[in-house]
Amino acid sequence: MKRSEVEHVLRAAAAITQENSFFVVGSQAILMAFPHAPQELLASRELDLFPALHPEKADLIDGAIGAMSSFDQTFGYHADGVGPETAVMPSDWRTREQLHYVGDVTVICPEIHDLAVSKCVAGREKDADFVRTLLKHQMIDLKMLIARIQSLQSKHHPETVANWARRRAQEAGLA
Repeated sequence: MKRSEVEHVLRAAAAITQENSFFVVGSQAILMAFPHAPQELLASRELDLFPALHPEKADLIDGAIGAMSSFDQTFGYHADGVGPETAVMPSDWRTREQLHYVGDVTVICPEIHDLAVSKCVAGREKDADFVRTLLKHQMIDLKMLIARIQSLQSKHHPETVANWARRRAQEAGLA
């Protein structure tokens, strides 16, 4: 996705839900803080979001502008209406959240290290690519990433996740 496409999805989501504040928690949240992020980080064609005050309206987003919708078929990108539980991040991530604005729409995004934590927890190949790229381009600091991972609740197996992150750093040529 490009920043302009993210903004388009946000405007459409606002019109559909009649909401003006959204959490963006997936990989494309990177475009709010880094509009000119490296191309490798822009592979996703979906924006993971939910209305801040009424997360239950995420279903409206999925139905109207989600995967395989006419919006998706027309533009080649879409929204993925998710919930607050979708991205696993440190419990205090909201103290570091970043606010961005697209017209009258307020966009709440995790700080980049918190976003990277969620990718480390998910641990899919596309998440490994994302974290490696963040590390390679020095957009995140490995020590800070590990510290945030270690603050996760034990049910998320912080040491296993930290080891996964360390392997991505080795693959990126940093360790």
